[in-house]
Amino acid sequence: MGCDRLGGVPPLDLHAIRHGDGLPVRFVLVHGLSSNARLWDGVGAALAERGFGSVAVDLRGHGESPKPDDGYDFDSVVGDLVPLLVDTPVVVGQSYGGNVVVALAARHPELVQGIVCVDGGAIDLRERIPSLEEAIEAMKPPYHLFEGRPWAEHEARVRAMHEGWPETGIAGQLANLEADADGNVRARLTWSRHRQIIEAMWHEPPTPHFASMEVPVLFLVATERMRPGVERALAALPNGDAVWFEGAHHDVHAQHPDLVADALVRFHR
Repeated sequence: MGCDRLGGVPPLDLHAIRHGDGLPVRFVLVHGLSSNARLWDGVGAALAERGFGSVAVDLRGHGESPKPDDGYDFDSVVGDLVPLLVDTPVVVGQSYGGNVVVALAARHPELVQGIVCVDGGAIDLRERIPSLEEAIEAMKPPYHLFEGRPWAEHEARVRAMHEGWPETGIAGQLANLEADADGNVRARLTWSRHRQIIEAMWHEPPTPHFASMEVPVLFLVATERMRPGVERALAALPNGDAVWFEGAHHDVHAQHPDLVADALVRFHR
């Protein structure tokens, strides 16, 4: 593959899940921080039922993709996605993944039809946290709550916390972590890599990109904490819109895949 980032580092070959065999890929689906591609399984299946193919990816350091020790800046993460952008798809990102697709569209507007930010994309850490050090501390995962616990215990807890969710959503939540050789839970995304992502988010907030954004942007907003940032983004964007999912989970794509798929199809058309 060719190089597509500052410093000339070649993109990684990301693990990807194809939905809708035989259908043209109209959507590329990007997960959030410490998440994984399986959380898009329900949306991918729903899009296929509606005649749209999609590809969900595991970002570097996540899921089943390679896990280098560095390269978690936006130039590198965006560069990993570029080889997947065939035929100008709509690129969809959830939470931190929304920030990733904003950075992608700012760098390569010619490669995307538009972007969709699912409860993310307007996450500007500098607007709500006084310093990088405090952001790192605030966003450190609670490893003590899950690492080392038996997998069966963890699965039971996840299922209880997500009662009423489709099985695709529960399976996706479980895939955020993995079992070690002893059958105990461990994180897929290590703290050193997680920390680099927080630093990247601090150093490149999405806000400065909005006023010059060349492609349409849709926000799917599920939680109230995202509302202020999205409202500021809509005021700055030349072509922005939002759909509000009142009372939904931050992982609304896993909780309500059909509703999210319907919103994506409307945006694409």
